[in-house]
Amino acid sequence: MPYPMQLGFQDATSPIMEELMYFHDHTLMIVFLISSLVLYVLILMLTTKLTHTSTMDAQEVETIWTILPAIILVLIALPSLRILYMMDEIFNPYLTVKAMGHQWYWSYEYTDYEDLSFDSYMVPTQDLNPGQLRLLEVDNRVVLPMELPIRMLISSEDVLHAWTVPSLGLKADAVPGRLNQATLTSTRPGVYFGQCSEICGSNHSFMPIVLEMSTLKYFENWSHMMQ
Repeated sequence: MPYPMQLGFQDATSPIMEELMYFHDHTLMIVFLISSLVLYVLILMLTTKLTHTSTMDAQEVETIWTILPAIILVLIALPSLRILYMMDEIFNPYLTVKAMGHQWYWSYEYTDYEDLSFDSYMVPTQDLNPGQLRLLEVDNRVVLPMELPIRMLISSEDVLHAWTVPSLGLKADAVPGRLNQATLTSTRPGVYFGQCSEICGSNHSFMPIVLEMSTLKYFENWSHMMQ
């Protein structure tokens, strides 16, 4: 979860989020180098007295500033496409969970189980227990096993929503009449928070998402208890 005054990303909890953070650092370094080069050239042009006001043709310079940006774009595009395919790829998921957005709560259905579904509402501030987080805690958490591929099917009953968990690198639009798919894999146990990331009405800020990633044994005990 984020901390007060935090500037960077939340700690990565999935392989996809780790790749996204590496790609962010990779792209940011390229932007920093380009900005430094442009700043250096500007300062050089403003401070030197050797100006070429009569230069009308410079084939070498034009060749360089055409080829160099193309190479930079390729260096950005290749890792970006790799991550894009990784996010879309799913093979033999252990579990499928359907998340439906409503105004203003989420409902979940474990489609591999006969009768395992529930609604998840935000806990009002006056009902919070000590240690619980305001505007982030829910009455029913989504419990999932860690280190296993989980398929999330995301849709909506009314208006546009977005099911987002930053620590896992997940953000999928919940569109009425359409089923979007996302892959979820957690590398360690814990409780991870998210929120609706699409303006969906007056209580848009009050429909949080809480995932509780646990061991497989704990998940099986929980699923039997919930049925």
